[in-house]
Amino acid sequence: MSSIIQLLPDHVANQIAAGEVVQRPASVVKELLENAVDAKATDIKLIVKDAGKALVQVIDNGLGMNVTDARLCFERHATSKIRHAEDLFSLHTKGFRGEALASIAAIAHVEQKTKQDQQELGTHIIIEGSKFISQEPAVLPKGTSFSVKNLFFNIPARRNFLKSETVELRHIIDEFQRVALAHPSISFTMYHNGSESFNLSQSNFRQRIVNVFAGKMNEKLVPVKEDTEIVQIHGFIGKPEFAKKNRGEQFFFVNDRFIKSGYLHHAIMAAYEGLLKDGAQPSYFLYLTVPPNTIDINIHPTKTEIKFDDEHALYAILRSSVKHSLGQFNVAPVLDFDRDPNLDTPYQYQQKSAEYPTVQVDQTYNPFSDEQPKKAVTNFNYTKPDFQPSWESLYVGLDEIDRNLSEVTFENEAVSSSLFDDIETDHEPKRTYQIHKKYIASSIKSGIVIINQKRAHERVLYEEFLSNMTVHHASSQQLLFPLELYYSVNDVKLIREIKSSLENLGFIFDSFSKDSIIVSGLPVTITESQIPIIFDDLLNDFQNGVSGDSFSQNDSIAQSMAKCLAVKTGTYLSEREQENLVNNLFACREPNVSPFQKPTFITMSVEDLDKKFSL
Repeated sequence: MSSIIQLLPDHVANQIAAGEVVQRPASVVKELLENAVDAKATDIKLIVKDAGKALVQVIDNGLGMNVTDARLCFERHATSKIRHAEDLFSLHTKGFRGEALASIAAIAHVEQKTKQDQQELGTHIIIEGSKFISQEPAVLPKGTSFSVKNLFFNIPARRNFLKSETVELRHIIDEFQRVALAHPSISFTMYHNGSESFNLSQSNFRQRIVNVFAGKMNEKLVPVKEDTEIVQIHGFIGKPEFAKKNRGEQFFFVNDRFIKSGYLHHAIMAAYEGLLKDGAQPSYFLYLTVPPNTIDINIHPTKTEIKFDDEHALYAILRSSVKHSLGQFNVAPVLDFDRDPNLDTPYQYQQKSAEYPTVQVDQTYNPFSDEQPKKAVTNFNYTKPDFQPSWESLYVGLDEIDRNLSEVTFENEAVSSSLFDDIETDHEPKRTYQIHKKYIASSIKSGIVIINQKRAHERVLYEEFLSNMTVHHASSQQLLFPLELYYSVNDVKLIREIKSSLENLGFIFDSFSKDSIIVSGLPVTITESQIPIIFDDLLNDFQNGVSGDSFSQNDSIAQSMAKCLAVKTGTYLSEREQENLVNNLFACREPNVSPFQKPTFITMSVEDLDKKFSL
């Protein structure tokens, strides 16, 4: 029998490896940016078209490559980062596996331009699907430029699996922000479809955070710093009052590498215990420096998971350092029984000098004297009138009034008794009952219906919002004082894209700036305090996945707002509110399911109830 096991060709092996390394355009962005950082670049540009589906280009001014390295870097397991197995435990670079460029070249059209500083000519290479098309010398500036075009051109199934441009661009921006935040000493610029999205100059850590997230981020940050033998921690955490529902502003960096760790995140949440509302997530940007031989990075090709030698000690140090910063900067309340609050100097009086009290003392006053001092009436200009009318003057002219009243005719005495006093009326029976502030039970002809109040309200609001956006415009209420909301640059762009749909719902926008919006009107069913919550949920849901067509956009907006504004489980509803909710639900086009395709009610017939009681 002939042998059936054989070695796969390189291009097939590269496509298989690409399934792990390159999951979407953001994966290409991450690998190319990290290579530019490892090349000791001080200025990195990222150019993206069609959310990375058409083009991802990274240009840097790093060391560059000679002719041999320029060709060899596309081979599998070819790397300049390590030489021996022991080097895996003393890593100081981003990459080390030697898989990224080979995997990218296997599933895209790649164009490379590179030149070292001391060389006169650089190298220009074009590769399509692991096949070298051309290699020739070219006049180039110092550094390297990688252009990745037509990603997944030879794997149609993977290309069709990609999400909408909004979602893919959100992932690209996430990867860009992670690398930019880890290296504030490097200038980063990002362009999407010809427009500049980010322009980050060299700065310190705090300034880089403020530049990336814009808005009023600076006033939200609380510094954290702790040095121990195990780990050195520095960075910033957000104040509890600025916590959000999503985790978009949570970053851990270990040795300048972004990581994800649920265990360390739990340490942060433990430090914020008692300071956050239910479901709120604090912001944090924490940089951890540990000895390279105490961590293992080679866990996953994305290199975002790390194993620590002593996780328990790291957990305790991180929790205590965050808690210490919250207390040190008076973010967390402090209970001190030995402190007398009456002795605290108000903040506005700290720089004032002491003043003598302006109190006038009567030095001639003798408490044992029999003569009482005469109290002088001062600051009053009252003078007693010379003529005081007697009390009889109040009744002058009453006889004439009585004479006039006697001539007035009045209507007969009104009937004060009710026509129905003698008839006993039965009170109308109660139609609905609320169960555990979660369900509403109501009787029907065939039995009983039990309604989930939250899902039912979501369905009612969803159809109302969808109708306002597609059929007729909703009415608005003008705000007395316009409300200014601060967001990141990309969040403002996203709100601008859905502006027309929001205006159909009743929102009125005064102006848009780079990092803020001004709302001057809102729908009549929404209060001013709900606006920030609605926009936060809307941005979070929109970034997670919306199709490009307008109906899907309107549908997503209606779903997000219905979920945000629906009555929550545990809310008491009066009898009238229960009846209105039941009537509005069954007036909907699809009362059976919520906007998220979950059942809104169940019915039980009398026969079903009889079976429950049968022996």
